[in-house]
Amino acid sequence: MSADPPWLQSGLPHVWLPYAQMKTAPAPLPVVSTRGARLTLADGRELVDGLASWWTACHGYNHPHVAEAVRRQLEAMPHVMFGGLAHEPACRLAARLAALLPAPLSRVFFVESGSVAVEVAMKMALQYHLNRGARGRNKFVSFRGGYHGDTFACMSVCDPEEGMHSLFRGALAEQLVVELPTHERARTAFEAALEAQGENLAAIIVEPLAQGAGGMIFHEPGVLRLLREAADRHGLLLIFDEIFTGFGRTGAMFACEAAGVSPDVLTLSKALTGGTMALAATVASGAVFEAFWSDDPAHALMHGPTFMGNPLACAAANASLDLFEREPRLAQVARISAALARDLEPCRALPGVTDVRVLGAIGVVQLERIADMNGLKRRLVAEGVWVRPFRDIVYLTPAFTISDDELKRLTDAIFAVLSRGGF
Repeated sequence: MSADPPWLQSGLPHVWLPYAQMKTAPAPLPVVSTRGARLTLADGRELVDGLASWWTACHGYNHPHVAEAVRRQLEAMPHVMFGGLAHEPACRLAARLAALLPAPLSRVFFVESGSVAVEVAMKMALQYHLNRGARGRNKFVSFRGGYHGDTFACMSVCDPEEGMHSLFRGALAEQLVVELPTHERARTAFEAALEAQGENLAAIIVEPLAQGAGGMIFHEPGVLRLLREAADRHGLLLIFDEIFTGFGRTGAMFACEAAGVSPDVLTLSKALTGGTMALAATVASGAVFEAFWSDDPAHALMHGPTFMGNPLACAAANASLDLFEREPRLAQVARISAALARDLEPCRALPGVTDVRVLGAIGVVQLERIADMNGLKRRLVAEGVWVRPFRDIVYLTPAFTISDDELKRLTDAIFAVLSRGGF
């Protein structure tokens, strides 16, 4: 294997990597190009990507339709501020998202990242009540196992015991974090908590069907119906964080479709641009927007990211939506789901494996524990795949366009590595 490229040697001493103890973390793998479901490393090796770059590259890498749309937009207008100005890519995208999402979601607020989209959703919920004269509703209900981002408001509604954000306990706003009401005991506790604190609550926030970074934990659609009923009964807004689950990942275009439930506010990012540009959106119902529609300037939503509605990113997102219309993405998700269920199931019999579960294009092998995370990652790379286990799971969230052979290579690699033990 050749030495690391000069750019990695000179640049890495100045880079701060995510989710890593820099003193002990292995050096990142130097990627020089992408294509389809594959990463090409500086030494010439190719890895089949099982994660679609944190669930974003739903169409695979370098899709020509998305690339061409970005090139055209770059020549016409790379960026223009969204304060007092507007442009076709953002207006067209907002209209398309409103048409795709379930009613009454109709007002799109663009931001640059998923965490900020959740921050804006929380800000909307708080100000919704303030604008309507309810000044005491300043807390949120969220759920154990949930993850909504790494910025401060987002950290407060993540699972406080999860560990990634536990260091900041005391500095974060205290929210009502309860067990997701998936069974009778949890439902009883959830209802009791709402009864006790309902007057102080602004909204319920949940990842519909799949809690992603909290451990790829799935729940039934009926849970979302229960949350909708509870929110209505207590005068709360319901926020669905579809940053991970949106755009086909769970089998439908949006996870909320499985329950036939519409939230009051919904957040999107990840696959919004097909894994090409940074863009996110907070989409509100007409009723939420009406609470801000006023002659009083103080009732306006005072938020405006510098790169809000960036034309390049909006062009990429519009091209991504074109592909969902023209190419059989949801059928591809169904094919992936069947293959994951079939080819990961043999892992269930391996020592140390406690569960195998699949939802849409998400496949999970749950382990008792992972003692040597870096060693497990190295062994997967040695099998020619890019799979990044975390906590106690090995999981796959591949591009929807991945070939059958590439998908089989991923599942075979996981089985081969786990069957050898020592992780």
